Amino acid sequence: MAGMDTEDAIRRQFAESIAVKQAALAVLAQPLACAVAAMVETLRRGGKVLACGNGGSAADAQHFSAELINRFERERPALPAVALTTDSSTLTSIANDYAWEQVFSKQVLALGQPGDCLLAISTSGNSPNVVAAIEAAHARKMRVVALTGRDGGRMAALLGAQGIEVRVPAERTARIQAVHLLAIHCLCDGIDSALFP
Repeated sequence: MAGMDTEDAIRRQFAESIAVKQAALAVLAQPLACAVAAMVETLRRGGKVLACGNGGSAADAQHFSAELINRFERERPALPAVALTTDSSTLTSIANDYAWEQVFSKQVLALGQPGDCLLAISTSGNSPNVVAAIEAAHARKMRVVALTGRDGGRMAALLGAQGIEVRVPAERTARIQAVHLLAIHCLCDGIDSALFP
């Protein structure tokens, strides 16, 4: 009997995920296409993409960076991307000497150049260190692509006319993260298709 309860719960998880992805399809194709165009322009001009987020969103930033540097689905030259979530010495020294809120923004200020792109990921849109990274990207005259959820949070208000928000129409973190991963794969596929047709 417990096995049936577990199976029912799994079916519900799949059904909810499918429903959220269907809802996301209706609203995210256009902003994702804009995000692809912005990243392609950055890469064509010799720029790079910096990516950041916390927890599962940190894993998404690393996933994106790995797909660009190594490859997504086709053989092609490496593309420049940096996950700002991976250097434990840098992260802990900034958090210890200054504040956790600055762990990404200090890296953006050090590594970002005008014309580069920041991929900022937060399911709530309110992560203080990701918000600070967006502010730093603006100071460095970088484009910003934000993957958010819920109401977009503080990040949505910060983006301005040049920023691109890919906001998942969902409330649950797990559902938003699932669509963020799909969005990352759409970005990678779009970049590859544009740069290496």
